[in-house]
Amino acid sequence: MPSSIVELRSDTFTTPTAAMTAAMVAAPLGDDVYGEDPTVRALEERSADLLGKQDGCLVPSGTMANLAAVMTHAPRGTSIFAGRESDIYAYEAHGMSVVGGLAMEPIETDEHGRLREDSLLAALPEDHGDPQFAIPAVVSLENTANRAGGVPLTVAEVADVARFARRHGMRFHLDGARIFNAAVALGVDPAVLVASADSVQFCLSKGLAAPIGSVVVGSAEFINGVRRIRKMLGGGMRQAGVVAAAGLVALDTMIDRLAEDHANAATLAAGLAILPGVEVEPVRLRTNMVRFRLTGSLTHAEFIEATGRQGVRLAELGHGVLRAVTHNDVDATDIARALSVMGSVLRESVPVLV
Repeated sequence: MPSSIVELRSDTFTTPTAAMTAAMVAAPLGDDVYGEDPTVRALEERSADLLGKQDGCLVPSGTMANLAAVMTHAPRGTSIFAGRESDIYAYEAHGMSVVGGLAMEPIETDEHGRLREDSLLAALPEDHGDPQFAIPAVVSLENTANRAGGVPLTVAEVADVARFARRHGMRFHLDGARIFNAAVALGVDPAVLVASADSVQFCLSKGLAAPIGSVVVGSAEFINGVRRIRKMLGGGMRQAGVVAAAGLVALDTMIDRLAEDHANAATLAAGLAILPGVEVEPVRLRTNMVRFRLTGSLTHAEFIEATGRQGVRLAELGHGVLRAVTHNDVDATDIARALSVMGSVLRESVPVLV
């Protein structure tokens, strides 16, 4: 076995920093279900302030954050428009329908993860008053767009979706699991980037490297509704300050550092592009993801197994695409090692002509 692992499957594999674990041990605690955990309140207020919203609510996961937010916006029996390639539609076990009682309308996205306006318009019922149609209630947009290679969507692109939603009497939810990656890559204030959204969720446990948790932000009235749904879903935690403490350190120390992940991803993409039998998917602006395919005889499963044996972990992310994700636990030395291992595996797979 290799002495160390280069973990590129996802930024969810990040481990908390020493500062985070120290803060978790020392955090002042209370019962958060009663609203009395001071560390949780500090995190929620800091999150809302960072994103220019009135209030926030800590929840255990991004999946629960999205579900609680949309259920707060949308009565049962209404519909949510979400990208066909979005995490809400593809990776969250269709909880919107199963738990929330909502009809999901999968909307086609373009190569950048933007919701296509023609598909949004086509999903609208011809007659809103006809009882056989679900009433459209929410439009959800993902930024960055995971299955589009982590492409950050701009302020204008986010606002375009917000205008569509408001024009048709719908709420606009932003699944910003990696919203700070988007803001850093674009060089914009995160509050400006999400200003047009009625609600936003972001993950503490991805690029920000906290061990657990996501935060939903929005108006004070909306967040009151989210707290009720969180309780209904079993997400009410007691002395949750031990979680929130790591989140506060993440917000204070890990946002600007995301630029390092983006630079490492760019180095990885450039190195992969010159390896034999590799086709790297181009992106207009890279964050912390690299998507690529193999064009030779080696299958993706064989490649993942072979690199894994040498300590480089990769994953396939649907549509025959391999994905590598950089994060706080992967540095420039790890990128060089990963490229060396992948190059070696690819060269060994080429048959020798005699």
